[in-house]
Amino acid sequence: QVQLVESGGGLVQPGGSLRLSCVASGGLFYIYDLAWYRQAPGKEREWVVFIGADGTTSYADSVKGRFTISRDNAKNTVFLQMNSLKPEDTALYYCSIHLDPIIWGQGTQVTVSS
Repeated sequence: QVQLVESGGGLVQPGGSLRLSCVASGGLFYIYDLAWYRQAPGKEREWVVFIGADGTTSYADSVKGRFTISRDNAKNTVFLQMNSLKPEDTALYYCSIHLDPIIWGQGTQVTVSS
């Protein structure tokens, strides 16, 4: 059974940066397509960024140019570097493995506020 554990969230001022990490245990990490989602209070969970097993990436328009996803298959870890953070980036951030069904982590809170 594959499990995901996110970390790296916190409180940051607008314009600041955070780096989220998500470590997978079990499974064959290097063959998985991975993604980050987020859910703000009172809103539905939304897709943020994707990285394929082959390293291809895609980003939601709202984060393009500010967020960068990467992966380290040797460490079973996917990262999300978030720069130029805005208050509207405040959300619970989840990493996921695109299997059927999708495997979710427990989430890490990101709060952008002055």
